[in-house]
This record gives sequence, C-alpha cells and structure tokens, in this order.
Amino acid sequence: MDIYAKARELIDAAHTADPKHAPDGRPAELVYAERMEAWVARLVPETTPLLRLAARCQHLERWIVPRTTFPEGKAGYLTWRRSLYVKQAARAKEFLRQAGVPVPEADEVATWVAKTGLKTNPGTQALEDAACLVFLENEIAAFAVQHAEYPAEKFVDIIKKTWRKMSPPAQQAALGLKLPPAIAALVRSALA
Repeated sequence: MDIYAKARELIDAAHTADPKHAPDGRPAELVYAERMEAWVARLVPETTPLLRLAARCQHLERWIVPRTTFPEGKAGYLTWRRSLYVKQAARAKEFLRQAGVPVPEADEVATWVAKTGLKTNPGTQALEDAACLVFLENEIAAFAVQHAEYPAEKFVDIIKKTWRKMSPPAQQAALGLKLPPAIAALVRSALA
C-alpha cells in the first residue's frame, strides 16, 4: 500500500468513529469527506493525492469538540470554528506522518485544513470552495429546517457570506446546483 492510500485508510478509520450517521446509515463525517473530495476533484482539474486527502480532513473528528462547548453567539461560534481548524490540521498531519507522508507534504495539508491563506493559497481555497458547495448542495435545506425561526434576511446574509468565500469557478459551479425551490429563491435574493 502506498503512503497516500495508508493515510486515506487512517483518515477514514477516524471518520467511522463519528457517532452521527447519515440517512444511509454510514458515519456522517465519512459521507461528508466523500462529498468534499468529489467537489475538489471537480473543481481542480489536476487534483493531487495530497489535495484529495486534505479534502477528506475538512471535518476530521469534528464531533469531538461540540459547538455547545463554546459560548453562544457569533464570537463563540467563530472561536469554536478556529479551534476546530487547528485541531483538524494537527490530526491530519499526524495521520499523514503516521502513513509515511514526508513532513513538507504533511505540513502543506495542515496549512490547507487550518484555512491558512484563504483567497491566496490555492489548496486552502480549493477546500473552502468544496466546503461551501457541500453546504449549498447537501446541507443548507436541513440547516433551514433546523433554524426555521431565522427570518429570510438572515438566510440571505448566510448565503452572501458563503458566496464571498468562494472563488469564481466555485461560484459558477454553485449556479449549476439543483436546489430546492425555496433555497434557490434565497440564493437568487442573495445574488441580486
């Protein structure tokens, strides 16, 4: 087994420990990792094994640090997210090194997963683009149901913020998504 396959095996083994499951019964983070990798492969024509591994680490062991362990509100949410980036990057690097991936490559993956250099680092941007597309394609409808108390303006604001984080090619890909009518209307409002 080559080092990238071994790293993938270690990462996916960690995903299988996710206590939350997708509708098909598989661990939710494994499903998320597959979606992330699929979007990175679509967005980056010459996707490397390293970038594919990084995509699979986007939410690595996220369930270990629940959102509820941080204060409510925007500041608490942002602090929680930043803490996750650091933890996930460290775990990704640990798994890659354990598989024999050279330090410079493992460091590069950690940089991407930690969201360092957003808008300037192509690997970091590729992960952010994929995360935004996974959110829009697979998660926003459930998010809307979970937060039914939010006014439409708040959803429009969330979509605007998501849109600003994406590169132009990712924005183009997002325009081609088949979204539920209510979500598509919110996207149109956000882009108007």
